[in-house]
Amino acid sequence: MFEVFLKEVKELLRDRKTLFFVIALPIVIFPILFALLGFLASKTTFEAEQKVHTYYLANADLFPEFAQMLFYHKSFKPYEGDEQFDSIDALKAAVKAGKIDVGIEIPKQQDKQVSVSPEQAVWHVVFNDAQSINFVYKRLEKLINKYAAGIRSATLEALGAPKAHHSAILKPITITKVDTADIRENYGEKLGALIPYMLIPLVLMGASYPAIDLGAGEKERGTLETLLLTPVTRTQLVLGKFLTILASSIACALVTVSSMAIWISIAGGIGVLDTIKDAFSSVTFADFMLIFALLLPVAVMLSSLVLAISIYARSFKEAQNYMGPLSMLVFVPIVVSVMPNMSLNTTTAWIPITNVSLAIKEIIKGTVDYSAVMMIFVASALLAGALLMFCIRWFSKESVLFR
Repeated sequence: MFEVFLKEVKELLRDRKTLFFVIALPIVIFPILFALLGFLASKTTFEAEQKVHTYYLANADLFPEFAQMLFYHKSFKPYEGDEQFDSIDALKAAVKAGKIDVGIEIPKQQDKQVSVSPEQAVWHVVFNDAQSINFVYKRLEKLINKYAAGIRSATLEALGAPKAHHSAILKPITITKVDTADIRENYGEKLGALIPYMLIPLVLMGASYPAIDLGAGEKERGTLETLLLTPVTRTQLVLGKFLTILASSIACALVTVSSMAIWISIAGGIGVLDTIKDAFSSVTFADFMLIFALLLPVAVMLSSLVLAISIYARSFKEAQNYMGPLSMLVFVPIVVSVMPNMSLNTTTAWIPITNVSLAIKEIIKGTVDYSAVMMIFVASALLAGALLMFCIRWFSKESVLFR
């Protein structure tokens, strides 16, 4: 078995393409991803913050004070065309046509006397809210609220309320939020779910490339028959190939976790990606080792599965075609782990891959339940053992080897 393992490892080390996907890609993927995410996030946010929005204020003569506040605001500029947009439908059409960014419609029946009127004024803000980063409504809402605060103060004074009592009258109760979650838990909840998206597919990738070559590749080259004639049992032969694939997958997982830890440390040291730095600032070396340990049974499961698929395939190309749907199937339990209200408990700890994804998120948050982690190791070990036994029996079938 170990002779087969050493032989396959030597051949694997000679394959530059496999080495790139197993070692080089995990090393460079994290700095590229972090740098790209940080650059795009900062660029889009900066552009959204600096953008000056073109507005049109319908019936501006009813509230000249507000029109003046809006005119001198640094983030807004008035529409300079000759067209008139005096209705909500006209403002909608103007926004859709790109003539203005936002329109404010003040109904004509409302006037300055609204401050002493018992009726509530209704202003309509027309804009496109489909953009994920859009400051136009928040800025306009803040400006309108500031103007409305002046109207409220004038109304209260007209009603005889002392100015010192205005705050208590308008807001008799204030709420102060006391969050029991620390910074790590808050950021870990948001970012921890993304880590399995990077780690588990890379573990699969580390197993897929050598598995295709060791199974379907042997068939295509015609060297499988030669291996079967050697004085090695089929169980030893498949275990040797399995250990080679597992070593490749574990190496990919180890390089991936190490790369993640190193680049997060570098990002925190140079003061970039503050959100990621805050989320991982409390993640210790032991936490990273636990993440790596959780990936080991996943690597065993995926190594057994891809080797069985490769043995079944007639050719290298056919094996590659099977790996595509397998990748999609691996993503499904990862997606399940990020669904609302999904948490690590005695039930989810038995769901393959989903349990590992949830555990990784809990580790990043710093709230992991180690009893659930033990259940994950038991469940993963049982499934990994079953898949390995299936792979061994699969390799023993002549109808599979010589399809």
